Order: sequence, then C-alpha cells, then structure tokens
Amino acid sequence: MGVFIEKLHVTDAEDLFNFELENRTFFEETVPTRGDEYYNPETFKKRHETLLEEQVLGGSCFYLIKDKESSILGRINLVDIDESDKIGYLGYRVGQAHTGKGIANKALKILVETVTDENLKQIKAKTTTNNIASQRVLEKNGFERIGTSSEEFEMNGQRVSFVYYALNISSC
Repeated sequence: MGVFIEKLHVTDAEDLFNFELENRTFFEETVPTRGDEYYNPETFKKRHETLLEEQVLGGSCFYLIKDKESSILGRINLVDIDESDKIGYLGYRVGQAHTGKGIANKALKILVETVTDENLKQIKAKTTTNNIASQRVLEKNGFERIGTSSEEFEMNGQRVSFVYYALNISSC
C-alpha cells in the first residue's frame, strides 16, 4: 500500500474530525481518552486551528498519514520541539481499519527521513506497557527503549505504565 505523510492543513478539519470520531473507541483501548469535549465539532475545529497556529510557530509538526487516494489512514506528529536541544516528541495513531498493514512503520520511517533534514538530534516517544504494537513500530525504526515509568495508572480496567523510547539522529 502506498503511504505518504502530509502536513496538516486547515482544509483537513472535517475529514480529520470524522477519522477521530470513527476510531475513538479503538484509540481509547490503548491510549488515554481525550474526553468527550474533544469530539464536539466546534471544540474540534478550535483545537484544529490551534494546532495549525502551533505548527506555523515551529513548536510542532503535525502530519496526516494518507494513501494514494488521499484518505486519512492515521496521524503522526512531532510536538514540543525544543529548538535549543533539538529534541522533538513523537506521537502517532493509525485507524482501526488500517492496523496490521505496516502503515505506522512506513509513516514513521518517512517522518524520520523528513526530520533528519530539519536538524533534530533526537526524537523521544512514549507508549503504554500494553501497547505492544506501538513498541514494535518504534523498535523497528531504531528507537531504543530507555525506561519504564514506576508509576502505574488505570486505563480500561488495566494497570499500565508508560514506556519511554528515544532515537538519536546521527546526521546532525
């Protein structure tokens, strides 16, 4: 399957809202909920505009993972980019209908190639102890497991912790 990433645009709001709404239950199985308010169309629109402003200011890079028909398959982002230390924090999610097809792996590979040109030295990521698929994607793309939080929290009736990863980018 042909996969590419494209920076988030104002025109993506409606399709992205539908993608998030369609996958809400699935996402909330492995990541903490964003809460009911996130799925209010007006709130979502305002948050979308805020993300675009943050992207313009350079603090974050938000991408959509798309197929050749430009359908949204997922999201992949670098947030809280620290310009002085040249570190960015990774986040990604792939819609339920598209899991198990290597899409997250391909998108992350493209993202790493993209940010290598942007002078980042390191990308950090975290996932939950129960999200084995995400751990595999990170490790396939060269991320090293750097630790697990000693603090647990409950998510969907399970006690989980955060697992932390980092990728050092050698070309910087």
